[in-house]
Amino acid sequence: MEPVTFEPILKRIRWGGQKLGTILGKDLGQETDYAESWEIADHAAGQSRVSEGPYRGRSLSQLIQQHGPAIFGRAPVPECFPLLIKFLDANDWLSLQVHPNDTQAVRYQPNAHGKTEAWVIIDAEPDSQICAGLKSGVTREDLQEALQNGTVEQCLHWSPVQAGDCIFVPAGTVHAIGPGVLLAEVQQQSDLTFRLHDWGRTGSDGKPRELHLEEALDCTDFLRGPVGPSATATAAAAGDMPARETVISCDHFHIVRHRTDQPLDLFTNGLFRILMVLEGELELQTAGTRKTHSRGETILIPASCESFGIFPSSVITLLEIASGPSD
Repeated sequence: MEPVTFEPILKRIRWGGQKLGTILGKDLGQETDYAESWEIADHAAGQSRVSEGPYRGRSLSQLIQQHGPAIFGRAPVPECFPLLIKFLDANDWLSLQVHPNDTQAVRYQPNAHGKTEAWVIIDAEPDSQICAGLKSGVTREDLQEALQNGTVEQCLHWSPVQAGDCIFVPAGTVHAIGPGVLLAEVQQQSDLTFRLHDWGRTGSDGKPRELHLEEALDCTDFLRGPVGPSATATAAAAGDMPARETVISCDHFHIVRHRTDQPLDLFTNGLFRILMVLEGELELQTAGTRKTHSRGETILIPASCESFGIFPSSVITLLEIASGPSD
């Protein structure tokens, strides 16, 4: 089975913008609220379909049913694809929110997964910020009181961000993405989100959007404390990025970032890989194909492709993603 690309699933949300088109090359309309591009999704809220080749038009769910062993290799074939891969354009603050872990998720939706995620910043305007985690020592009672009296910002950990930063956001972490940030997101296959605070905004009907205070407080990990960009990624943003760097390795996914203008020989090691092109243009070569991919494209490499070559036309930044921890 050869590499597969999918049609992006574009999501319009009030906090979105146009950078998915102007920077990442997505085919957008004239609207100014394109917030997310779901690149690889096997979810009720979005089902990826193959964009070209012999499987064109088939859903990711169908591919798993028909070619599961070829995709997953030595890993068991799951009922659904384990990861949800996105690009996000924040033109305004996202709501302050938290996601449940696997154990908590099934309390709210049968057979649901938790949502641990990671962000890799592609572009950030000056003074862009994210919120990730609470200040050290903040308790449930502190946060609940701050939400009631309008001082929640004082409980939050704020971080400036720049292109190249990587932030790991485990389930249970209170977080929000600020305006001016374009990022790649790797997460568990879940869309369970509980809002704590929405900055006083109203929805399209003129009413405040729904909050989920009890659920959010129940799922918040009050022992985690502040979460910020990883040191290696911050160094990378300053121009010291190594050619190959592991930026995240957790129980749910493993992310390696490549930045190079030299050819790469990569291997699946019997497990699927996902490639996200964050910068530049490259040719991807397998035993049966050679195809050009540009910034903003995402490719699923099935486990059956034992090896594949990357041939950059200039300097590229490429994320190589696997399910589960480092293999």
